[in-house]
Amino acid sequence: MKFITVISKEMQIMNKMRIRSQQEKKLTHPFLVIVNKEISDHINSWRFIILIVIIGLTCFGSLYTALTNIGKVVETPGHNNSFLFLNLFTLSDGTMPSFVVFISFLGPLLGISLGFDAINSEQNRGTLSRIMAQPIHRDYLLNAKFLAALVVISIMFFALGFLVMGFGILTIGIPPTPEEFLRVVFFILVSILYVAFWLNLSILLSIQFRQTATSALACIAAWLFFTVFFHLIVNLISKANMPAETASAQQIIDYQKFVLNLLRIEPGRLYNEATTTLLMPTIHSLGPLSMEQIHGAIPGLLPLGQSIMLVWPQLTGLIAATTICFGLSYFSFMKKEIRSR
Repeated sequence: MKFITVISKEMQIMNKMRIRSQQEKKLTHPFLVIVNKEISDHINSWRFIILIVIIGLTCFGSLYTALTNIGKVVETPGHNNSFLFLNLFTLSDGTMPSFVVFISFLGPLLGISLGFDAINSEQNRGTLSRIMAQPIHRDYLLNAKFLAALVVISIMFFALGFLVMGFGILTIGIPPTPEEFLRVVFFILVSILYVAFWLNLSILLSIQFRQTATSALACIAAWLFFTVFFHLIVNLISKANMPAETASAQQIIDYQKFVLNLLRIEPGRLYNEATTTLLMPTIHSLGPLSMEQIHGAIPGLLPLGQSIMLVWPQLTGLIAATTICFGLSYFSFMKKEIRSR
């Protein structure tokens, strides 16, 4: 009996050791190791620290402006206070932009800063060929860099969003309703998706250009083009195709839809339309309406499900643009020569 007891104890110990070794193998998977290393590099870099300080200061500045002016909004005659808490993210008095505007402006810079040297810096230092010499799949490196940067962006955005809600609760003393909370969460998710597009674009340019300065300038040029010059080009096209004064109402509506579709090529336009609709339930349409549609519209606030359906084309466009950039990055990296020169 003692012999059987000893054997059973040894079997239990062996099973525990086997389970522990399997858990250690899962924890030390090459992909997870690279992800943890990249997250640590981002968090400990001065570049990320400077950006998060700038974004934090500007966002809390916009929060202060919203809190100081929210009393005027409540006292406005005819104003619907059903979604008062959402004004913390959209309210501005003109001296400082709102929280949403700051995210739409500084978000691309955050994505660019985390991805413009993702691949070419490794290649210039000679570490890319050393990593690829290890028994790991080639796509692990690219996927890990994207996932690590996306995790850092997600944590930062959720932290900022929840901090704004926390300060709002402490200041105005009114907690958000469940629908307001869900609208803020969807706003944060859309913001992460928008920054992910610029992250994928910067990673793509870091693969295409060997020098980090060149890829950084290319990313900034793309951001400036969509922010400034794209609107100038659309204005020129719209003026050239402006309908005559004798045009019918349907022709004017078609012209406005044409200009609006041109503007929606820009990812920032899609992001602004999606976030504005999610944070402002009073918005019922994102395009020109005919007189029949205006008279047939029912005044009121849209529920969250209807707001999501309204901005679903914008969300689909952002997802498609992000997926295309990631696919091009994946294809380019898998075909890229990684030997150091």
